[in-house]
Amino acid sequence: MNKNQKIILFSGLGVAVALIALIIVLIVNNNRSVSDANEAQARVDSLKLVNDQLVLTNEFNRLNADFSQYEDQQVYLKNDSLVQKYNEARLKVEGLLKELNSEKRSNAQNRQRIQQLEGEIKTLKGIVKHYLEEIKRLGEENEGLRQELQQVSQKNEQLSTQVTQATRSNEELTQTVKLAKKLNITGLSLNAYNKKGKNEKNVTKARQLGVSFIVSPNNTAAPGMKDFYVRILSPEGSLLTGGGNFKIDGQTVQATAHRQVEYANDEISVSVYWDVNTTLTPGDYTVEVFCDGYRLASRHFTMKK
Repeated sequence: MNKNQKIILFSGLGVAVALIALIIVLIVNNNRSVSDANEAQARVDSLKLVNDQLVLTNEFNRLNADFSQYEDQQVYLKNDSLVQKYNEARLKVEGLLKELNSEKRSNAQNRQRIQQLEGEIKTLKGIVKHYLEEIKRLGEENEGLRQELQQVSQKNEQLSTQVTQATRSNEELTQTVKLAKKLNITGLSLNAYNKKGKNEKNVTKARQLGVSFIVSPNNTAAPGMKDFYVRILSPEGSLLTGGGNFKIDGQTVQATAHRQVEYANDEISVSVYWDVNTTLTPGDYTVEVFCDGYRLASRHFTMKK
């Protein structure tokens, strides 16, 4: 082998070695790039998993807050099956979140748990939505019942008012009728008489007192025998007695004199007499006339000596 051949041979070997070295370097650099890319992708996947976990945790907390806000209204529900279902699903989600937070797993295992969490969260959403719709429906029903009850109460108040007014009107009408049936008298007078039956001006010499009056016509009053009671009070305020008793306003009252007269709804004159049985004194005498449970008149008369 000559010198030139040797140079060519060694040069070719050098080039080959250089090419091999270059290939090795390129392979090493390529493997390093692939490894870096894989590490970067792994970090991205881990961050995505952490973000998904945070999103699901926030969503779970929000669902809990929504449910707790209306949980005290479960008394309106006919049963608590929705609450029971929610609690069961909530415990399952809490367990899955706890696994993600406390246990080290591969990204594939974490992704599996994330997907499982997504499914359970979706179930929770459905329960909460149904629960809130049920609460709203029952609330609207209760509001309708409340309004209906209020309307019934208002009607009852109106009816009660009408009954009260009707009762008052009936009472007034009854009182009017009673007053219409009451006899009216005019010309009430008190006179003193001596032992000869003549008018006596000196009351101390009187042997008889006479009360006279006129009963007016009244077609509303019931005709028939009427008992007229007279009460005479002396100037000292004592009752001149002797006419028996009668009833008025549920009480028994003494009379000075009494007379029964037939009344035919026409005008009649009535005189009631009382025989003096005590010493009379001058002064103001009070005369009251009663009939059918009414006081028909009351008047003062001055009797002189």
